[in-house]
Amino acid sequence: MLHGFASASEAPPAMRWQWLEAAHVLGQNSLHLHWRSHLAMLRYAWALRDLRECLGQLLRLALVPLGHLLARLPAGNTGRAHVNAFKPMAPADEMAALIDLALSGALRPPPTGGA
Repeated sequence: MLHGFASASEAPPAMRWQWLEAAHVLGQNSLHLHWRSHLAMLRYAWALRDLRECLGQLLRLALVPLGHLLARLPAGNTGRAHVNAFKPMAPADEMAALIDLALSGALRPPPTGGA
């Protein structure tokens, strides 16, 4: 998902945020991936000069280890500053499709070298 975000550098910000939100939803159960998704969100918010989002991501980066330690992770939460950090969410249809697309590519077996 973070690769999708990086490869969509010319896409509108709303589309790039969708990649980051999907990365958050998928990586939420892994401390490392969860942390990386919020760090990427912070960096992108900084690049956009979005102070509110930057502050929200700093708060979430502080909460990530605590959430994992206490096993209190709101499933499906997009990780953005405009949503409650503790609220479980059902992924929107667009996000679910993006996640399915990414997973189908990630699960595809590598090509074989025969012929």
